[in-house]
Amino acid sequence: MAFAKEIRTKITSVKKTQKITKAMELVAASKMRKAQDRMQLTRPYARKIRQVVGHLANGHSEYHHPYIIARQVKRVGMIVVSTDRGLCGNLNNGLFKAVTLQLRDWDKKDVPASLCLIGNKAVGFFRRLKAQILGVTTHLGDSPSLSDTIGVTKVMLDAFDQGEIDELYIAYNDFVNTMQQKPVIERLLPLVPEPEDTQRHYWDYVYEPDARDLINGLLTRYIESQVFQSVVENIASEQAARMVAMKSATDNAGEIIEELRLAYNKVRQAAITREIAEIVSGADAV
Repeated sequence: MAFAKEIRTKITSVKKTQKITKAMELVAASKMRKAQDRMQLTRPYARKIRQVVGHLANGHSEYHHPYIIARQVKRVGMIVVSTDRGLCGNLNNGLFKAVTLQLRDWDKKDVPASLCLIGNKAVGFFRRLKAQILGVTTHLGDSPSLSDTIGVTKVMLDAFDQGEIDELYIAYNDFVNTMQQKPVIERLLPLVPEPEDTQRHYWDYVYEPDARDLINGLLTRYIESQVFQSVVENIASEQAARMVAMKSATDNAGEIIEELRLAYNKVRQAAITREIAEIVSGADAV
């Protein structure tokens, strides 16, 4: 019965793992609801400021901000938003694959790229790739604030202002629903004009007191808000992906336990049959 004892030990071990994954699933579900609420609160502001800035890019202001003017692309920058922890399925891998393909495409065009990384997983991955990294931010937690992301944003804005990069992109996981999170790469700078067919009105703004100061402040806040919104979306995606991954792990553990129990019963039945046969043989000999 030594083999049966080994199976019982494995069943006990898998049951303990199943309890852990079930607890992690419940925790992720709770955090996901909170992250969704936070995401729904910040989305209207991010969407509206994007619309206003899109109108600005289409406008004919007396002052044209450098963030609106397209340049010859000689070097690009990208902010990559990932998670600090794992156990969230293919979430980070899908994003890193999309970013890597984009980096290869730029490399073919002889356009070098510089990265700012948010999250431990991105830091580990792109350091192994020996990518050009300008800044890093990690351990934002489940409830980050705008001030937590201003550092990497400022690094990239300074690089754009100084001509070190000519375009700025951001890569993150967009929360579609609980079962679907989509890796997204969007251009932040130069600004993408609002499509004309989506505009209900056409106008130019009148600035008071000064167009330069107002547009400078607005565009900086716009970039900061888009980076922060990307982080919030990525956190909601992380918790949803972790909940699904832990549920899958819990279900798989249940299947393994059933298979081990079946194997244990077969071994036990074979041992009992063998013992009965030995007893009968002994009785016949007597």
